[in-house]
Amino acid sequence: MAFAGLKKQINKANQYVTEKMGGAEGTKLDLDFMDMERKTDVTVELVEELQAKTKEYLQPNPTARAKMAAVKGISKLSGQAKSNTYPQPEGILADCMLTYGKKLGDDSIFANSLVEMGDSLKQMADVKYSLDDNIKQNFLEPLHQLQTKDLKEVMHHRKKLQGRRLDFDCKKRRQAKDDEIRSAEEKFAESLQLAQVGMYNLLENDVEQVSQLVTFAEGLLDYHSQCADILRVLVEVLHEKREEAANRPKTEFVPKTLADLNIETLGSQDGMNASPLPSPMRSPARTPMPAAKPTQPCCTALYDFEPENPGELGFKENDVITLIQRVDENWFEGSVNGRTGYFPQSYVQVTVPLP
Repeated sequence: MAFAGLKKQINKANQYVTEKMGGAEGTKLDLDFMDMERKTDVTVELVEELQAKTKEYLQPNPTARAKMAAVKGISKLSGQAKSNTYPQPEGILADCMLTYGKKLGDDSIFANSLVEMGDSLKQMADVKYSLDDNIKQNFLEPLHQLQTKDLKEVMHHRKKLQGRRLDFDCKKRRQAKDDEIRSAEEKFAESLQLAQVGMYNLLENDVEQVSQLVTFAEGLLDYHSQCADILRVLVEVLHEKREEAANRPKTEFVPKTLADLNIETLGSQDGMNASPLPSPMRSPARTPMPAAKPTQPCCTALYDFEPENPGELGFKENDVITLIQRVDENWFEGSVNGRTGYFPQSYVQVTVPLP
């Protein structure tokens, strides 16, 4: 039996090579069947890609996606506790704000505002966890079931159909016995029937698949609506905190002296009064010679400029840059220290303008 099965596989392989390499004409299936095959292939790619992209949407962090992929079985993802999922970015930021808000103390309006915003972000993280559970259970889980059951079965029948077609064509080409050809024909017809019915049922399942998209969209709408409500309240509270900070009376601040801090100074030792130190003798100021006025177009750097792109000219504050041309309303071309390149006008003050 094993030898017969191996021989059959070899015959199919030879038939496939004969068709591909030798130009032998294989049995043609109708255009409707080939269109169903094309649509089924697209569906296979769609289901796989849609799951991956949805996970990326729910968890943009690559580390998070890796952690999700490590979980065995998509069914285990539905209904997971929050402690077993990757922390939401809103929750991480909330923890930071709450921690430092509490460290700053209750007497700081800024600290209180941090706590308010941290609490709001915590609420948004909880809403996001609910969205995760909803999408995983009502969108990803059905897609996974479709992938592992219906699509798998359809692809199995298509693969079996291909093998039986090759076997049928091979027996006809070798002019095998009539009963062998008839048996191969019956199996070919059976697989053709199963493949067609499977693909038809798959492609006519629009209602269920659109319903899953409706669930996805409704989940997103609910998530964003809840987040909008949370943020609306937060903005109102922060406006009040800002008004409170602006209206808080300002107390005059007087820096403490060394005496206020009871620090012993030179003047306080042995009851001696400190006398002011004499000013050092200064030589008469020399009048600087006027610098030679530049004659060619140039500008003076107001700030350091570090090039970010090839062709840009870097310089330091106070560097004198020779102007070559104006590139546009925001950029010049110039040279300094033997280097030539482009630089922004906002970083320099033109000393001698271009003609």
